[in-house]
Amino acid sequence: MVHYEVTVSTEDCLGATTLNSVYIKLVGTDGESHREVLTGLDGVSAIICGTVSTFTVSCPASLGNLVLIELDKQPSLFMIEDNWFPAKVEVKSPEGNTYKFPVYRWINNDQTHYFREATAMKVFEDTHHLAAYSRQQEMKKRETDYRWAVYTEGIPHCVKANDHLSLPAEVQFSFTKDAEFKFTAATGLAELNLKGYANCDKKWPDLESFHRVFWRKTTVPEYVEEHWKEDAFFGYQFLNGVNPRLIRRCSALPSNLSVTDDMVFPSGQYSLAEEIKKGNIFLCDYKNLDGVKANTINGKQQYLTAPLVLLHRTPDANMMPLAIQLKQTPADDNPVFLPSDSEYDWLTAKIFVRSADFTEHQLNTHLLRTHLLAEVFAVSLLRNLPMVHPLYKLLIPHTRYTLQINYLARLFLISETGIFTKFSASGGEGMTTILKRSLSSMTYSSLCLPEDIAERGLEAVPNFYYKDDGLRLWEIIHRFVEGIIGHYYKCDTDVEKDSELQKWIGEIFEHGFLSQSDTGIPQSFSTMTELTKFITMVIFSGSCQHAAVNSGQYDYGGWMPNTPITLQLPPPTRKGTTSEETMLQMFPDVNTTVQGMATMWLLSKQSTDFVPFGQYPEEHFSEQIPCQLVKDFQAELKNLSSDIKARNSPLKLPYPYLDPAELENSVAI
Repeated sequence: MVHYEVTVSTEDCLGATTLNSVYIKLVGTDGESHREVLTGLDGVSAIICGTVSTFTVSCPASLGNLVLIELDKQPSLFMIEDNWFPAKVEVKSPEGNTYKFPVYRWINNDQTHYFREATAMKVFEDTHHLAAYSRQQEMKKRETDYRWAVYTEGIPHCVKANDHLSLPAEVQFSFTKDAEFKFTAATGLAELNLKGYANCDKKWPDLESFHRVFWRKTTVPEYVEEHWKEDAFFGYQFLNGVNPRLIRRCSALPSNLSVTDDMVFPSGQYSLAEEIKKGNIFLCDYKNLDGVKANTINGKQQYLTAPLVLLHRTPDANMMPLAIQLKQTPADDNPVFLPSDSEYDWLTAKIFVRSADFTEHQLNTHLLRTHLLAEVFAVSLLRNLPMVHPLYKLLIPHTRYTLQINYLARLFLISETGIFTKFSASGGEGMTTILKRSLSSMTYSSLCLPEDIAERGLEAVPNFYYKDDGLRLWEIIHRFVEGIIGHYYKCDTDVEKDSELQKWIGEIFEHGFLSQSDTGIPQSFSTMTELTKFITMVIFSGSCQHAAVNSGQYDYGGWMPNTPITLQLPPPTRKGTTSEETMLQMFPDVNTTVQGMATMWLLSKQSTDFVPFGQYPEEHFSEQIPCQLVKDFQAELKNLSSDIKARNSPLKLPYPYLDPAELENSVAI
């Protein structure tokens, strides 16, 4: 008789305890044990959340190398069936070897569950007949649990769910996250002291009225309130605000923007041709919004423009606006606004740009490029890669909560009764139009930060913290991914013959990018280099990029005049027609304003079970080299975090959004 020491770790979370009888079977290369109930000295032991329990399983002879375990549980006499959340099981064999079995999922029925030994295996390496069978069974169940659905034609597909509780338990919010999210969603207006304004459909009488209700919370909103009218701050936001992906170096003036040296450089200090040649002229083009039908709010028609913004990088490294044209087609009733115009003509033009930027940011930069794509990556992962696959182990931490947060976004934000649908200029028909346009024009290179920065000609732009921090993060992630890929794939042929991997990218191409080959998204992988780049993009998009475009929403949008979610007057058709009064008439009504503020506050708020980037509480890897690569990755992130904090320390307007200690592992909010 030989004895196996079985150690069961139960997750430290509410409801993880089970009072049911837990049964285990050990399966090895030379045989399998009997299905045995895990018992302690005093009989059947309750398995308590946050505890580690040790049991003994005896067999007539050695089972060889352990391949998998089978777990199930049955209610004891007079006990009802309950839920159990085992974290992992470790088994010490009579030969002295320790085998680790990651679990990290809810077991809430009496079915048998198979869990593989932690050593990662690709499908063509998995030759043991029971291992191959368990792999097939796992994926068969996952294909049933995770099915594709079409929310709206022309945008990435999503997970099929009748409600968030119909999602598999393993991808739902924790009790802590769920409780905090519901509380914050229900009390956002109250937290911001705005509850009394939620039903007021009147206009703001003056900025002082808004100042009195504006809750700043941190130093950045205070700075925004003080500096929102300034040209230097207006230009700064294209680099380090929540939408840093639109600005690009201007190599030639667009044909639909007619400006001259006399208009933009009246003092004659510079010439456009020379400044363009030096790389000092930049453009932001909101053509994606051209012709979009604007919303009706409180029974009033709203307005959305598609501006062109010309900017100049000055010798003191400021990004200063030179000219703003609010509509795409030049015309007598579409003037080019200049800093030399009257105060309110110029300020009004900038306000229209900031409102357009809100729409472009929320729908393209934020919703489509992080949330919707992260969901596609996650659903395809769960449908095609088993737990024992090395890329499942690498990517699963970066999918945490994504499916549920996206379901809730579809329900509460962009549905027919959602906050953005009801209260933003682009709500309703306009939203769908913009999302379809954004996806049809998306490219793979624009999702890969080094290529995106190079294509936009921004490599040498100073004080561009999003670029500086983002490129360092990309390099750190790339080195980490390259190490993991290099450990598990010894040559390009290994990549080509990994059928599970090929199905993963195939479904991403089909359901995420709607089989549009002109996006440049790979349809299959043939080299380790291609795979490394794509995995880097997936991790970066679902963590770093999301943090960059999400975490500062209240910081920059809480002071409504800086980021109006809608505007109630059409753009001026000639100069000299604006005033403080027209600006106030143009701003969104009180209830629209406060609903936008509360939503941005909610979307910027971390939960207490936040997991910082690169931290992996769940131990999916067990081999020495991958575990060391994880440690090296975390050390590099820690150094970057220190550098960012040191850089931010003397800044009046710090940029913390890509600090690894502050950004989350996944799209979780």
